[in-house]
Amino acid sequence: MKKIINPYIGHEEDGYNCFACAPHNPCGLKMEFYEDGDDVVCYWTPSENYQGWRDTLHGGIQATLIDETAGWLISRKFQTSGMTTALNVKYRKPVTTGEEHRVEVRACTREVKRNFVFIDVTLTCDGEVCSTADLTYYCFSKEKAVEEFMFLPFEVEE
Repeated sequence: MKKIINPYIGHEEDGYNCFACAPHNPCGLKMEFYEDGDDVVCYWTPSENYQGWRDTLHGGIQATLIDETAGWLISRKFQTSGMTTALNVKYRKPVTTGEEHRVEVRACTREVKRNFVFIDVTLTCDGEVCSTADLTYYCFSKEKAVEEFMFLPFEVEE
């Protein structure tokens, strides 16, 4: 498993302040990602700052974790950017918050049709499946991603 390098660190002056993955965003999730074969994975600690109900991670935060991991799958595996066109989350079990808990979000490509990528994501906490999702992602051409959305290549650490 190799860590994916966030190519936007150092581009804060260009407006990079992503709620999900910017390490300098004081309210953000500060997500980091890893490549594990064909999958992209995030490990994250569900702090009490993101609970919806007592000791329970907010469902919208779960959806954000899922959506961002899928986006990083597109960026790393397809080397382009795009947009989520569909996100269907099934919440199966509550995610308990607290520093002693660990969330794993794992995304993999199910199918590719032209510019659309169909992605499956599983969110587990302490080894138990808590949420699953299927996403449809529209991928921009590499030229459009670079010219209009300032896409930078996503590489991994050696």
